[in-house]
Amino acid sequence: MKRLRTEALVLRTLDFGESDRIVHLLTRNGGRMVAIAKGAKRSVKRFPGALDLFNFLRIEAVQPRNASMARLEGATLLSSFGALRCDTRRYAMGCYLLELFNRLAPEGGAWADSRALFDFAREALGWVELRQPDPRMRVLLELRTLDALGLCPELRNCVRCGSPLKADTPVVQFQVAEGGPHCGACSAKNDAGLSVHLGTLRTLEQSLRLDLPRLDRLGLSGRSLDQAAVLVSRFERFHVGLELRSAAFLHRVLHPDVSTAA
Repeated sequence: MKRLRTEALVLRTLDFGESDRIVHLLTRNGGRMVAIAKGAKRSVKRFPGALDLFNFLRIEAVQPRNASMARLEGATLLSSFGALRCDTRRYAMGCYLLELFNRLAPEGGAWADSRALFDFAREALGWVELRQPDPRMRVLLELRTLDALGLCPELRNCVRCGSPLKADTPVVQFQVAEGGPHCGACSAKNDAGLSVHLGTLRTLEQSLRLDLPRLDRLGLSGRSLDQAAVLVSRFERFHVGLELRSAAFLHRVLHPDVSTAA
């Protein structure tokens, strides 16, 4: 039996039976974890207002041997990311990020990797708290989340031959299943992929090197934003394997005019 004391973010909760709750957590020391909180709907001593979406906690849990689910012994609320609950756009963006982490974050893993992913998740939710989400923010946060999860696409070199993309081929073919673009020579030998301007790839690559607050300075609009949105969305969908439940809600709140017209 393994006992774990760590910080955690609440990704998802499900009522179970009359008094229990199943909680999906992203932990700082152990990656993603699913735990059952016995008596959570009745206990105000062990789980005082702690088991809600977005909550940043300090937890105690026990992982029984040969059990797929841990047992949550206690949780202390450290922060609630309250601003995410007071604004529709922030709430939609936050829920989308939580679902991404819940689908793609690994269980267990190296301690350093788990800590880096957890710290990024907290930073990303904090950034959503501070500014109004828009389509540009969604694309950049999706890409940064994929990068934090170790699933970032190749943006600089041809994934077929490894050569750097050259300016004399301003539009390249991005192959989602292969995880990156083909250079002009390799594109001629294969079926067409997703057409993307080289400048769009350069902007996305640059966004991975900036701190989150500095992303506001990065130019991404018009055709480049449209291309980036399609690229990141298709690449993410390839790895997740299905459309996230929160995706349609996020799209509606970020594109109200389009949704209304539809």
